[in-house]
Amino acid sequence: MRSKADLTAAIRGGGPAVLVINARARTGAALFEHAPRRLAEQGIAVARVINVRRPERLARALDEAIAEGPDLLIAAGGDGTLSTAGKRVAGLDLALGVLPVGTTNNFARSIGWSGDLDGALATLGSGKVADVDLGQAGPDAFTNMVSLGVSVQVAGRVPHRLKRHLGRSAYPLTALAALRGHRPFQARITTGDTKLEFETHQLNIANGAFHGGRRIARDADIDDRLLLAYRFGAGSRLHLVGSAVRHALAGSYLSVDDEPFLTTGDLHLETDPALPLDVDGEIRGRTPVRIHVRPNALRVMVPQDFTDR
Repeated sequence: MRSKADLTAAIRGGGPAVLVINARARTGAALFEHAPRRLAEQGIAVARVINVRRPERLARALDEAIAEGPDLLIAAGGDGTLSTAGKRVAGLDLALGVLPVGTTNNFARSIGWSGDLDGALATLGSGKVADVDLGQAGPDAFTNMVSLGVSVQVAGRVPHRLKRHLGRSAYPLTALAALRGHRPFQARITTGDTKLEFETHQLNIANGAFHGGRRIARDADIDDRLLLAYRFGAGSRLHLVGSAVRHALAGSYLSVDDEPFLTTGDLHLETDPALPLDVDGEIRGRTPVRIHVRPNALRVMVPQDFTDR
């Protein structure tokens, strides 16, 4: 395994890159024509471009890209695409490059994305290789978040066309529609000697620093060896809505040391009733489940000013 500095030097020295584009991502299809040229302008030698038009083809396309032996695997898509790519790149002697063209782009924001495609391209050309944490929920790795409750219904109900046209607004609109028939659940979290039990409609366990395209807390970090667990409201639907709105407005001012956050590297989660998990936007597994951090498991290209811990 090369050092991060050696891998950075190899990429900047013209080492091979493979670009995988999720054409179903919000603006993914528009990348196919001009992305290789713009990457070449940044000094990135793209040996192959794989355009994925069907979601079920993505995992195989990423495996094909890795089999090419690149120094850099560039994934163009949203959080689901990047999560799938990150799980495959983890532990390998190559780096993940990120072109965020999804709806919320939480993972890209967590690694210092400036918010525009030009900034992402510049990072690939002049950035550095850092190693960041992955989360692990049972057998499934995740880059950004595990959640349960209303979000599970939302993940399966947000129409692709609505996401394409409304962007981030598609999620709260769908959540409001799902909330009417949703029932609260009991959650029990055990971490070390700490045990918490509460009722809620929504529980999130984050590895990344953003949710819904907004910062979770001002000092949340994808590279701090910690998970950040927090709920929205208690058993009341009105309390849930108020809590979610307050968090969206105040997240950039809150600290991970404040209520309602719990920070830990390892937790055991039980719920009554048992519930399915939303793992980076895909419904995978159920409670009870162990969720923990895999420190520095993923190598990724980041801006030069990113703090690599």
